[in-house]
Amino acid sequence: MKATDILMEEHQLIERLLNALEAAAQKLEQGRATRPELFLEAVDFNLAFTDGCHHRKEEGALFPALVAHGMPERTGPIVALLHEHSQGREYSGLVREAVRRWQAGDDTARTLIVATVYQYVELLRQHIQKENNILFQMATRIIPPEAQDQLVAAFERIEREDIGTGTKPKYRALLETLEREAWT
Repeated sequence: MKATDILMEEHQLIERLLNALEAAAQKLEQGRATRPELFLEAVDFNLAFTDGCHHRKEEGALFPALVAHGMPERTGPIVALLHEHSQGREYSGLVREAVRRWQAGDDTARTLIVATVYQYVELLRQHIQKENNILFQMATRIIPPEAQDQLVAAFERIEREDIGTGTKPKYRALLETLEREAWT
């Protein structure tokens, strides 16, 4: 399996989260009962899995490999994608803050949650498309096979040493719970 295949598989999990998050925001927008903690759990998934595992592999291994094989570091796709990673973190923080306001009794925060979730979902869907259809295709072309193998090893090390074993199964289980709740 290539490094980009691993990242695309993780994108599938993230897209499932986006679908569940969007469904929960639609429920909230329609005034249907929605547990505030669902949004906090989704933000936690985003910060721990999307940012802590997936983006860590991209930022700590893939992007440096691309630069080492000729991709510009200060212009082009890497800069744009890093900016979008940062935007995603900002949206997560905004959702967390709005949920806390809602939990404290500020019903107007519900509107902010819905709007921010929609912006976040749109950002990440476009981001994933750029990575899957442009960046990962470029990576396959410019990173030689032996360096691809080194990337896979780096990803395994990141999961084992930096994140901890069992990360993906843990977040798959959380994701399934969020999906069930978002669509009921």
